[in-house]
Amino acid sequence: MKIYFVSRKKLIAMLLVSLLLGIFALFSFMRGDDSSVASRVLDPVYQGNSGEKAVAIAVNVDWGEECIPQMLKAFKENNATVTFFVSGKWAEKNPELLKEMKAAGHSIQNHGYKHLHFNNLSAEQASEQIRKAEEIINKMIGERTRFFAPPYGEYNQQLMNVVAALDYELIMWSIDTIDWQRPDSATIVKRVVSKLHNDAIILMHPTDPTVKALPEILGSIKQEGYKMLSIDKIIKRSEGEGDNSN
Repeated sequence: MKIYFVSRKKLIAMLLVSLLLGIFALFSFMRGDDSSVASRVLDPVYQGNSGEKAVAIAVNVDWGEECIPQMLKAFKENNATVTFFVSGKWAEKNPELLKEMKAAGHSIQNHGYKHLHFNNLSAEQASEQIRKAEEIINKMIGERTRFFAPPYGEYNQQLMNVVAALDYELIMWSIDTIDWQRPDSATIVKRVVSKLHNDAIILMHPTDPTVKALPEILGSIKQEGYKMLSIDKIIKRSEGEGDNSN
């Protein structure tokens, strides 16, 4: 058996090379390449996939705080748990109301810091908007947001990549009340009740006609046998896709 002796100088050189290779491998893993990032990008969610007779009401909030207390009352009376997508700027102005929404058992999620057209932003600007809202909401309620609803319902491939890089899911809707146009309450009721389906995501905003329409909408949903759950309860991910629920 031959015994090989390695000089101290050569041994140090070999250790340095190994160390550099290890650092490079770690950096590559943390950075990731374009293909690894793309593999994590999920399609926008327009409805759930639980297969249950349930719906999720999504309330986008950047204004209308005067309507929130009445909405909370209606949700409580009808045993409805909803998801509020709030802008960071709104949360800063209404911290106590935000905490009240959370204390009532509702899910608080991300609507960006400002109500902007995200398709017009750079990737860096879009990321900053989402992260800033996340920090504000987390500081106030002690939970990190996991779902992002883009203002105006606008998104493109760049935004989808940003959302994936931040470990979020982009949420849209399958039933739109279009209540921001402030139609009469009967129109809002019809837009919801006529299109009810399993795993529906119902988009609302805090407006006066919405408040007036809520009792009939929630009553009809209950009468049809649907549960009213938060977004995370109607989205089921297979193993390996991650769990974004709070």
